[in-house]
Amino acid sequence: MNFAAILAGGRGTRMGNQDKPKQYLLLDKKPIIAHTVEKFLVMPEFEKVIVLCPDAWVEPTKDILRTYVGESDRLVVIAGGERRNDTIMNAIAYIEDAFGIDDDAVLVTHDSVRPFITYRIIKDNLDAMASHDACDTVIPATDTIVESVDGTVIDAVPERSRMFQGQTPQTFKIGTLKSLYASLSNEERAILTDACKIFVLRDRKVALVSGAASNIKITYPTDLKIAQALLGIED
Repeated sequence: MNFAAILAGGRGTRMGNQDKPKQYLLLDKKPIIAHTVEKFLVMPEFEKVIVLCPDAWVEPTKDILRTYVGESDRLVVIAGGERRNDTIMNAIAYIEDAFGIDDDAVLVTHDSVRPFITYRIIKDNLDAMASHDACDTVIPATDTIVESVDGTVIDAVPERSRMFQGQTPQTFKIGTLKSLYASLSNEERAILTDACKIFVLRDRKVALVSGAASNIKITYPTDLKIAQALLGIED
């Protein structure tokens, strides 16, 4: 069985002085999160699309999705966790309780503020699970990447041809992710902000799936303007 987890735990602090998290801002007269959820809900490959948001936003999110996406027994909204990986574990706990987890159970995790995700990218993530336990959506780095330990001087300039920019979805065999997460120390859990890194830390291979330059994450006010431009909306 395949499940999708739409991660909507962001507070939107980098979006400026907003009275609501960024995933609820309007894009073409519809909240960003509604655009994103629709992309997954139209795919029959998913048994359930799970939206995870701050506890205080669970009921408002249900209302928003009911208004802009419609009713669906394949859609559920639950509370996320304190950190990103805690939120993913909440999704897994829901799946385990409602459906059980077998060896083939797959979880596709995606940022709620990446509304331009495509069917091709999602399908490629699912297809990668036939031969891997995890995959990450990436695009080649187009700018030179520099590494700095203290943020004041350059310590290394990695070869750009080997660098990629991470996007989402990130997709996992649920049983493997749960097992690897349980093996982490509290210190490791505190510093890990990316679920794929759990696999890397435990020497597990993570497949690369080609993303798209248009699969942007709406984080800053300029990103919202770019998103409007992609939709042909004049400011």
